[in-house]
Amino acid sequence: MSNNKEAFLTPLNRNNPVTVQILGICSSLAVTAQLEPALVMGLSVTIIVALSNVVISLLRNTIPVRIRIIVQLLVCAALVTIVSEILKAYAYDVSVQLSVYVGLIITNCILMGRLEAFAMANKPWASFLDGLGNGFGYAIILVIIAFIRELLGSGNLFGIPVIPQSFYDFGYLNCGLMLMAPMALIIIGCIIWVQRAKYPDLD
Repeated sequence: MSNNKEAFLTPLNRNNPVTVQILGICSSLAVTAQLEPALVMGLSVTIIVALSNVVISLLRNTIPVRIRIIVQLLVCAALVTIVSEILKAYAYDVSVQLSVYVGLIITNCILMGRLEAFAMANKPWASFLDGLGNGFGYAIILVIIAFIRELLGSGNLFGIPVIPQSFYDFGYLNCGLMLMAPMALIIIGCIIWVQRAKYPDLD
């Protein structure tokens, strides 16, 4: 029970895949200009990592070592295709915003890293919790970045204006720089700085 709890909770903070393991940075920069696609991307990765962890854990004793990476890729590709088609069917506008990044989940270092480092050596339930933890840890960072970028960059959240018009009447201007990818990298750097200040032993 303690190990299962640790597998789920540790990636949310002290071993976050983005801010500690420095994985999944590319999509963190690319899909966080708005909150909605960032949230959908985070949930998609969470579902795929959790389910692929379970499948690989169930098959781990039957997969020949020399072809394990190929099997992992096949499982990931199947799940990514299913998620991509569901998004196209039920959330087409978000799917268009995410562009190729849903398909590129198969190359996400978080996904392949958890399969190789955890699912291949642990039971299905623990692997499922590990997948959820790492997926949620990734999603949390995406949502934080997207919240800051969309709010300060366009004055909106989920496309809805939240900054009062009176602010603009007094001369407030949206920071267009926030909508550019380099700002996402700067925000990630600030999150890492805060986390390392809180947990000095991570250095």
